Amino acid sequence: MTSIFQIWRYKDVRKRILITVSLLIVFRLLSHIPLPGLSVQNLKDFFNQNAILGLLDLFSGGSIARFSLVMMGVGPYITASIIMQLLTLVVPSLEILSKEGEYGYKKINQYTRILTVPLAVFESYGLLLLLKNQQILPASSLTPFVILLILFASTAGTLLLMWLGEIISESGIGNGISLIIAAGIVAGVPGNIAGIIATRINSSDIIKFIEMGILFIGAIAAVVVVNEGQRNIPVEYAKRVRGRDTLGGVSTHLPLRILTAGVIPIIFAISLLTFPTVIAKFFEQARSPLIGSIAHFISRNLNPDGAIYAILYFLFVMAFTYFYTAVVFNPIKVAENIQKQGGFIPGIRPGRQTAEYLSGVMNRVTIVGAIFLGLIAVLPFMIQRVTGIGTVAIGGTGLLIIVSVAIETLKQFQSLILTRQYETY
Repeated sequence: MTSIFQIWRYKDVRKRILITVSLLIVFRLLSHIPLPGLSVQNLKDFFNQNAILGLLDLFSGGSIARFSLVMMGVGPYITASIIMQLLTLVVPSLEILSKEGEYGYKKINQYTRILTVPLAVFESYGLLLLLKNQQILPASSLTPFVILLILFASTAGTLLLMWLGEIISESGIGNGISLIIAAGIVAGVPGNIAGIIATRINSSDIIKFIEMGILFIGAIAAVVVVNEGQRNIPVEYAKRVRGRDTLGGVSTHLPLRILTAGVIPIIFAISLLTFPTVIAKFFEQARSPLIGSIAHFISRNLNPDGAIYAILYFLFVMAFTYFYTAVVFNPIKVAENIQKQGGFIPGIRPGRQTAEYLSGVMNRVTIVGAIFLGLIAVLPFMIQRVTGIGTVAIGGTGLLIIVSVAIETLKQFQSLILTRQYETY
């Protein structure tokens, strides 16, 4: 709170905060500009009836249900970023480029922007086909001109949000893309809470709301603890004499984070579980009774309110946590870097034994993060079973994103304040 009260003492910090807040307001205004072609009320009713699409709408801050200019949000950009990150580990030329410092970072970022365009077009067109198949979007209104107009506008909206996010990252406070995602989630919470209150007005439900509040407070505390948790591996650097200078001879540590993979495993799991359900929606009205029955079976059993979905969701999140941690953290390279700098882990030989030791520790640390992410992912399902409230204002994934973004933004804010204080002294 002391740091927050010091905002107005420093002009440049004030400016950064005003830029961040102003651009987030612009994002919320853009999310209320509708595209032509359908009745927004019919679309909202459709999303309220479909749990999968309702989850996607929550992450967009209601932009999809409004069929707005930015209905795709920054989803295509996030997908492009994940694809480029995975390609960097597979394609040798991209791996070399990633090691070229600032130049390589800018190049890969430019490739990510370019890849965002076709992904935004593809996702927008898929949504149009889904709405047409479900008879939400009248086929008569989908003329070639209208389709091109919607695809162009929604793609431009995604690129505009991507640009706003980069401005926030450069001239504001916090990660711009993360803040836009968090702002979209937070913006949908009041409406969901109002919906819960409207459907639950009996005094006997007060206890259930209190139980839900306690669960969320506990979840927030757990997210903060696990998000900040890390295993510190001690590293010693031997003394080296160069001329008259003595280098090294220091003790430090290598931090291994519990949530190295962040929220990426949850995004992977949602995508994997959502894909067959969305595809099934296309074939529910198929002329073939067999195809139609299979589509109905998939839609019914992969419902987010069902136990099968919750179990698969939990297992997929755990599996993807291990997968993405293995992608991000390479113990062999870490061991090589420690050895090149003249460092070693006490009691462990440099080289292969160090890599094996780091791999073993990381596997034990990751299982804690994997179980935690899995529990956070199925948090709405658990709340529904405990309290009996079918509609949850914010899911565990949204909670994890909001808390993580808040912690990251607060750290950057405190760092700016501390820097200005040092400059003053």
